Amino acid sequence: MRARPVIGHTSAICLCLEVHVNNTHARGDATVLSPPPFGVDMPRLRGSILLVEDETFVREVTAEILIAAGYTVLKARSAVEAVREFRQHNGEVELLVVDVVLPGKNDRDMAKELMQEDPRLKTIFISGYPENMADRNKDFFRNAIYLPKPFSLSSLMQRIRDVIATG
Repeated sequence: MRARPVIGHTSAICLCLEVHVNNTHARGDATVLSPPPFGVDMPRLRGSILLVEDETFVREVTAEILIAAGYTVLKARSAVEAVREFRQHNGEVELLVVDVVLPGKNDRDMAKELMQEDPRLKTIFISGYPENMADRNKDFFRNAIYLPKPFSLSSLMQRIRDVIATG
């Protein structure tokens, strides 16, 4: 695809993602897919994934991918909303997937706050910025992994495998 932007005009790009699912059924407010459509066994989580991303398109597509892989996903647009979701689902969140740059409260401060409430919480920082943005306070974030944007489906799934493997 090639795009030639013209000053004063708006362009829209539509990306269609196709997911093939054999057996889909609803359980509560989460969609459960069986078997996972990605041809690999995804590591299981005891709890949910809390996805914190301010860009609606990125948040929604990432959530759909994670749900299609069989995960339960909670979504938040900001750090403040993430803290509220985390506390509302007390003890259910096992993995935090968070954008490095969020409106309002700083991502690291929010992650620290949640990790102090639950030290077992694992974190994947996603960002379009260089990795050193997530490297600060690395000792505190020993259960954290960095994933650069844009990311592929396979790199997201690999990072989930990596963070779960950290124990």
